[in-house]
Amino acid sequence: MAFTLYSLLQASLLIVNAVAVLHEERFLRHVGWGSDQGIGGFGEEPGIKAQLTNLIRSIRTVMRVPLIALNTITIVLLLLFG
Repeated sequence: MAFTLYSLLQASLLIVNAVAVLHEERFLRHVGWGSDQGIGGFGEEPGIKAQLTNLIRSIRTVMRVPLIALNTITIVLLLLFG
């Protein structure tokens, strides 16, 4: 398998899929990354844990519909071109 731009895009799609399916109550809260964790005071900058949980929540919210389209396109391309 050659390292091509398509394989790089496919790997990034798999990573975004993995982040999108992380369930907050089932997985993230058990490892200490729930939404109630990392609440800081007013004026304090959020820590790295709070920023990563916000990133995960944003990916799940924003990328839901585009991921369906991208996964469909990827599956069709793999079926057509092997």
